[in-house]
Formats: sequence, C-alpha cells, structure tokens
Amino acid sequence: MSDNEVTIVGAGLSGIACARALSESGIPTRILERGRVPGGRLATKRFEERRVDIGASYFTVPDGSAFAGVVDEWMTRGLVRPWTDTFAVADDAGLRDRTTGPMRFAAPGGLRGLVADLAESLDVEYQRAVERVEPGVLDGESVGDIVLAMPDPQANRLLPASHEIDAVEWEPVIAVILGFTERSWPADLQGAFVNDSATLGFIADDGARRGDGAPVLVAHTTSALAAAHLDDPPAARPIVVDAVRRILGITDEPEWVAAHRWTFARPATTHAEPFSFVDGIGVCGDAWGASPSVSTAWASGDALGRAIAASR
Repeated sequence: MSDNEVTIVGAGLSGIACARALSESGIPTRILERGRVPGGRLATKRFEERRVDIGASYFTVPDGSAFAGVVDEWMTRGLVRPWTDTFAVADDAGLRDRTTGPMRFAAPGGLRGLVADLAESLDVEYQRAVERVEPGVLDGESVGDIVLAMPDPQANRLLPASHEIDAVEWEPVIAVILGFTERSWPADLQGAFVNDSATLGFIADDGARRGDGAPVLVAHTTSALAAAHLDDPPAARPIVVDAVRRILGITDEPEWVAAHRWTFARPATTHAEPFSFVDGIGVCGDAWGASPSVSTAWASGDALGRAIAASR
C-alpha cells in the first residue's frame, strides 16, 4: 500500500466528493464501502418495480457555491430536475398553509444515482466493512491518510479514544413508504412539513418529486417516534399510515407499505469547521458546516480532499 494513497471509508456523497477532489490533484484514493452500492443517505430502493428515494428528500444549491457547478452538469445530462420551491405546512389535524423557500432539486432516476455518477471513475471496494482505524493503520494494515466519511458516532466507533472527535448529537428517522393504487391527495401537493406532531416531520410526494406521477408517498417520522421503534421499524408503519391519511385527507388504504430505519439520519447540531483532520485522519460529512444538508456534505468532503492535497 502506497503512503501517498488516501483511504476513504464511506461511499456517500461526502466521501465521493473527497475522493474526486484528491483525484483532481493527482492523489490516488481507495474507497471502502460496507454496503453494496454507493450513496449513503442519498438512498434509493426499489419497491414494486419502481425506485423510491428513501433517504434525503431533496437538495438545494446555495448561491455562489462550488456545488452549483456539479448540479449544472447533472442538469445538462438530465440527471437532475428542479422540483419545487413550495411545500404545504400541516399539523396532525391536516393541511394548514403553504411556505415558499429555495428551489428544491430531485433526480428522476433517484438521488443515489447522482453519487454513483460521481463515483464512476473511482476505485470503490463494496461490502468492505472496517473495524478499527488509528493514525497510519486501518484494520492492522499500514496505510497513508485516512478519511472517515460518515456520521460522528460511527466514526468514533472506529477510532481509539485518543482520537475520537467531539461528536454532535444525531437523530434517528424511520422512512415509511406508502404505495397506493391511485393518487387521491391534493393534486398540487409536492410535500408537506408537519409541525407540532409526535408522529411525522415531513411527507414527500415521490411521484411529483421524480416526475412520473406514481401514487407513492414517503413519510419521515419524528426522531421521538423513530427512537421508540428502532428495534422494530415495521411497528411504526400503521401509526404513520394513519397519520398520513388523516393529514392529507386520504380515504383509501395503501396497497403496500414499507419502512426503512435511519439510526443516524441527521445531526441535531453541526460543527463550525468544514471537516476534521488530525494526525492523518479526516472526518467529513453533513454535520460539518453551517447547516446539515446535501450541499454541506459535498462541500465538506470536497474541502477535506483539497486540504489533504495541499498538505502534501
């Protein structure tokens, strides 16, 4: 193993962004991913012969960010589409209002495909779990610099106590996917922020998001509900189905329902710095920046990769 090579653990967006920044500087990388595909929490899974985004709901592009250039290139190739700048606002009793914000972007082929696109020319080893990391050593193997592109609690599980980062708190979420025979909610609904609810935080119309009009909704639970059902995510399904039907005024039962657990779905707070890099070990991701987001994950990984390259 060359000391010049950087080993990146995690093939989510921040890890892939880090690898690309290093590669652009002529530094070789090796990416180790415990799953079978790249993407991390930009996750897309097939249900009933159709892909559904079950992780991040969308992404935004901050004004003047370098991430904008990446998104422009995706849009040119038809991998990304502007989705909406307007969501409904709801509570447990139903839809109440609308709110307008920045344009939210989605991917017709699923958000995971965007990470796969960036990873296409990189060296990624899938189904490769990592057990232990310390300066210059990964699972007993001598290596060069190491990057942990993952949530803080997962990074600290791999690090010796002397190198653990000051982790921020992370919240769980259970994504519940509801497939109907037909669309029976308001025709102009794109998604809904659910306020003051013990059950739901957000509902996305996946057919509107993906642009194919499929009668599929994805509901994200509150962290409290997720925490109560982390050991048994399917048990949350009837609770979420009842809440979604009540809030959106749906009389039909879903034809099928699925649930996916995210133990570390989102950071409750963030680090002020864009990444950590101490003794040849870097940590990056969406907890490293002003606010947790897809664009923050990309910027954190990109910044860490450029910092490592500049240190050579």
